[in-house]
Amino acid sequence: MDGFLNIHKPAGMTSHDVVSRVRRTLKIKRVGHAGTLDPDATGVLLVAVGQATRLLPHLSLEPKVYLATIGFGTATDTEDASGTVTEQADASGLTEEALRSVLPRFVGEIQQVPPMVSALHHNGQRLYDLARQGITVEREARTITIHAIELLASAMIRVTCGGGTYIRTLCKDIGAALELPAHMATLAREAVGPYHLADAIGLDEITEEKLLPMHLALGWPTVTVSDHDAAELKLGKVIPSSPSGEEGSECAALYNERLLALLRWESGHWQPFKVFAE
Repeated sequence: MDGFLNIHKPAGMTSHDVVSRVRRTLKIKRVGHAGTLDPDATGVLLVAVGQATRLLPHLSLEPKVYLATIGFGTATDTEDASGTVTEQADASGLTEEALRSVLPRFVGEIQQVPPMVSALHHNGQRLYDLARQGITVEREARTITIHAIELLASAMIRVTCGGGTYIRTLCKDIGAALELPAHMATLAREAVGPYHLADAIGLDEITEEKLLPMHLALGWPTVTVSDHDAAELKLGKVIPSSPSGEEGSECAALYNERLLALLRWESGHWQPFKVFAE
């Protein structure tokens, strides 16, 4: 039972709660997810089942697409609606034109300071653990990539971005550009790479039949190997398979229509660097 599930995470559940639900439903312990969603957020949560957890570092999971509502006039200590209010101001004079005029500043490669409620480490501790203790530390700005911001309504934006982007911080920073306190009021993830909300399943639809096979999720070029080559790969040995590749190129080895190994072309051979049990 190995593969991926594109699950529509509901509000009120952590990403770990969804993983636990998959474990109970499919009666399998080895389950993980690609990219945490906050409890209040909804949308695409890609879940890996069985040996698929070993593929997570190799998947194409960008760009990410989010639908967010900005709460202008109120700032919170968590930068979202669940936090304690730290500042308020009258935002009734904000116009759509003013909002639209500042959005281009946040498109492209920009600098962003991660929020204290992030999972990043500081001296061996998660920032969110420090935040729970009431501790705030200096965080270095990081370069992130925002491909596009589309204004859908007076305070609703669709953001297409790269990994490591904090939408709550983006909402706060957009407010700052308008000289207004602001926070992220709602968040829905519409896509993670090729996985879209329109194709996501609900928690009550989780079945083994819904698992996307590992090699399809990986999307790499494939080579189907013979019985002999499969036996060699299982031992970690190279195979001089056809077709050949360019030095350093990678592909997926299929055996009996299942992913057997990840291969890299080195010195005239396909060298396995990750082998999966049958």
